[in-house]
Amino acid sequence: ISVVFQEAVGDTLEELWISYNFIEKLRGIRVMKKLKVLYMSNNLVKDWAEFARLAELPLLEDLVFVGNPLQEKIAAEQNWIEEAAKRVPTLKKLDGTLVVKQQQEEEEGGEGGEN
Repeated sequence: ISVVFQEAVGDTLEELWISYNFIEKLRGIRVMKKLKVLYMSNNLVKDWAEFARLAELPLLEDLVFVGNPLQEKIAAEQNWIEEAAKRVPTLKKLDGTLVVKQQQEEEEGGEGGEN
C-alpha cells in the first residue's frame, strides 16, 4: 500500500502519526517540508530505497520506525540506529533512542583523553 501525501498540508504539518497502516511505500513524502516528527511503526516498509525517501524531509528529527520489516531485518544483523542515521542524517531520535553521530562520539572521546 502506498500513502498519498497531500501538498495541501505539506507546507505546515510538523507531526505525522501513521503507525499500523500497512504502508509499504513512501513516495511523495518529500512534500512534507516542515515535518519534524514521524511515527510510522508497525507498517510494511521493507527496503532501504523506501526508507531513504525520508532523507528528503529537511527537518525530520524524531522517527519511530520499529516494527517495519526493514528495521526488524537490520536490527537482527547490525546496528539499526547507526545504519538508519547514515541514510537520514537529520535524525536526532530514532525509535525513542537519541542518535549519536560518529563525529560526536569522536569529539566526546577525544575530550577526556587517557591517563
